Amino acid sequence: MKPTHLQPFSNRHPLGDISVLHISVLLRAAEAEGVNAQELARHFQLSPQTLTSAEARISIPRFMRLGHAAIQACGNATLGLRIGALTRPVDVGLPGIAGECASTAGNAIQTLIHYSLLTSRNSRGTPTTAPEKRLVQFYSIQPYNAFNYFVVDSVLSAWTQFLRTVSGQWDVLEKVCIEYPSTGMDELYEAWFRCPVQFGAATNSIAVRQDIWSQTTLQAQPAMHEKLLLLCETELRDIQRGWTTGDRVKSLLTPLFRGETPSLETIASKLGVTPWTLQRQLASENTGFRELMDDTRKQLARDYIRETETSLSEIAWLLGFSNPAALHKAYRRWFEISPGEHRKQFRASP
Repeated sequence: MKPTHLQPFSNRHPLGDISVLHISVLLRAAEAEGVNAQELARHFQLSPQTLTSAEARISIPRFMRLGHAAIQACGNATLGLRIGALTRPVDVGLPGIAGECASTAGNAIQTLIHYSLLTSRNSRGTPTTAPEKRLVQFYSIQPYNAFNYFVVDSVLSAWTQFLRTVSGQWDVLEKVCIEYPSTGMDELYEAWFRCPVQFGAATNSIAVRQDIWSQTTLQAQPAMHEKLLLLCETELRDIQRGWTTGDRVKSLLTPLFRGETPSLETIASKLGVTPWTLQRQLASENTGFRELMDDTRKQLARDYIRETETSLSEIAWLLGFSNPAALHKAYRRWFEISPGEHRKQFRASP
C-alpha cells in the first residue's frame, strides 16, 4: 500500500485531511486539560500504530469532531490556544524542522507555510504569506460554529508559537485578525498573543513585527536549511505526482464555489492555460469541466450532510448554488433522496 500522502487526489477525503502529527498535539493539549487522551483516541478509533505513523492522516471532519469532543470533555473553549502553545517545530513535520534552521524568522514562517501541504490539505484553501506586509493568512472556514472555532485558534497560535521558538522572543506580533465574531474573551486572546486581536475581521491572519521578521533565528544553519528544502520539494512532488488535470481542477473549485459558480475561464487562468487548452486536456481524460464541477459538488454535498451539522442554506452557499431549493433539486438528482432525509439516515447509522 502507498503511504497516505502519496494517494491520488481523487482517493482522498473531499473536504481534506490532516497529519496525525497535528492530532498528537491536540491529544497532548487535551491531556494537559485533564482529559483522558487515550480514551479519547480510542473513541475516535485512533490506534497507537496510527498515531506513531508519520504518513497517517485523518479527515478534516473527523479532526473537527475530535477537537469538539476534547473541548466538551475539558470545558475549555480556548483549547485551540493550548494546542498552539504546545506545538513544537517537529510537530508540523519536515516543514517545521526546515523552517527552524532558516536564516531569519520571516524565512522560517514562509517555509512552514509554503510546504503546508505536506501535513494538511483542506478543500477550503491554502495558507499564504505576504512578505511585504509581514502577514501570514489562514483561509476562511466559514460558516463558523462550535466545531471549527478551535481550528482557527490552533492554527494562528501555532504559527505564533513557531515564531517565538525560532526567534527566542515572546512579543512577536503586531496584530491578530480572526474572522469569527467575539466570544466574549477578547482580553484572554490579547493576553495570549500579546498584541491587539480583532474579531469579526475580513481574514484570519497574524501580522509579524518588523524586527522579528528580519531577526536571525536561534538555529540558523543555511546548509542544513537548503538540504531540508530539497527534501520538502521531493515530498511535495510526490504528493502531486499522478494528479490528473481533472484532479487539479477539482482542487481549485471548492474554495471558489462560495456563493457563485466558478467559470472555465477562471479555473484555466489559475492553472496558467487557455480555456481551450484546459477543455482539450480534460477531454483527453474523458471528462469535462461541467462534469467535474457537478461531481465535486456531489462529493462535497454528501460529506457536508454526513460529516457536519452545517445547515442546508449554508451548504447551498458553500457549493455555489443560488438558493437551498437548487441544492435540494441537485441532491435528489444525485442520490434520489432529499438532503434532510439523507442526514437522518446518516445519524441513525452507527
